[in-house]
Amino acid sequence: MKEISRIRKKIDKIDQIILKNLLERLSIAREIAKVKKEKGIEIYKSSREEKIIKNLLKKTPQDDAKIIEGIFRNIISSCRNIQRTLNISFLGPKATFTHQASQLIFGKFCNYTPALSIADVFEDVETERADYGVVPVENSTEGMVSATLDIFINSPLKIINEVFLPITLCLISKEKDIQKIRKIYSHASAFGQCKSFLAEFFPNAQKIEAYSTAEAVKIASEEKNSAAIGSKFAAQLYNLNVLKQNIEDLSENYTRFFVLGRNLAQPSGEDKTSILFSLKDRPGALHDSLSPFKKRNINLTKIESRPSKRKPWEYFFFVDFFGHIKNKKIKDAIGELEKHCDTIKILGSYPVGKIL
Repeated sequence: MKEISRIRKKIDKIDQIILKNLLERLSIAREIAKVKKEKGIEIYKSSREEKIIKNLLKKTPQDDAKIIEGIFRNIISSCRNIQRTLNISFLGPKATFTHQASQLIFGKFCNYTPALSIADVFEDVETERADYGVVPVENSTEGMVSATLDIFINSPLKIINEVFLPITLCLISKEKDIQKIRKIYSHASAFGQCKSFLAEFFPNAQKIEAYSTAEAVKIASEEKNSAAIGSKFAAQLYNLNVLKQNIEDLSENYTRFFVLGRNLAQPSGEDKTSILFSLKDRPGALHDSLSPFKKRNINLTKIESRPSKRKPWEYFFFVDFFGHIKNKKIKDAIGELEKHCDTIKILGSYPVGKIL
């Protein structure tokens, strides 16, 4: 007990130092809030926040990186909240992976509103019901989210940040004993991702499809002898027990999310740009459209085509590449690309995403 008491005194002393520094940070945040309000500057700056996190993690041991990142994202969120509580729209319902990604990006000190569809998230931000929106755009095993890409064709919104969230699935229940489970709820894709686990542990259990993994967890929270396949985040929100973790067949499964805003993000020093374009109908048009990037040694990270829905066999191409639109090399490449295009649109430049 003496040893514990000695260690606790060390902790108490450190807590006092942390408190002093936090109070000083809050005081400075109030100064920034005043200046931003006077000059009409946006509250959330993705480039600035991601740069802060990146610099802190450079000095953090790898084993502690997730903990430190979580702490500082909430410190940043609380200081941002001094200026105004941000309203964040996300693809709902609550407890989805999009909800989880939203909280990991913006921290706990925001108002989070679930939207019924991806289109509703866009509309919430466009009409200023929300300050920012969060939508899924791509999954590492299932490919692009076509609904998100299609809306970008006509939307004025910009991509201002991207993040990658590992999709890990758990067996969740109000029961504490796994032997009591007779029914399992989840989304069809989650059932598909957990075939091996279900075959081994629950070959005879009733599997019932739900609209989403979040809805499945909600149902399981209200029923005896039932469980859901969903996220640990959902289990925490509904105060349920996690009976088994990491039950998915493939461990390397990630979803990419975009943060939507009304204005272009400023350069962070390590950025990516997304554009869409349609081409003039002539032989070699796609090849020629990519040559401005090759000529300038610009690294393309993705190219995806989608039907334009204006006339048959006309396509829009979505392209991601490294660099910010304000960079001269990028500007020159876009200028040359325009000669080959019927339509070209800058979807956004934003900090290169990281795994949350």
